[in-house]
Amino acid sequence: MAEEKKDPAVHKRYLDYRERHEYFGRTTKLLGWAEFMPLDAEHVVLEAKGEDDRDDDEAARLEELSRVLFRD
Repeated sequence: MAEEKKDPAVHKRYLDYRERHEYFGRTTKLLGWAEFMPLDAEHVVLEAKGEDDRDDDEAARLEELSRVLFRD
């Protein structure tokens, strides 16, 4: 079975996540590629909305995703 083609930007964010996980997330489970992709996609969408266009639930979800993905 052939490996799916990875979007270079998403792949870079995954590699960055893995690097940050080594330092910040040693006590948490490292996400695999398949687990990372949907969380990253959701983070990108919520972040693109901008602070003024996110409701409270979306802002809380973005904060949660940022914490899980070790993003500022």
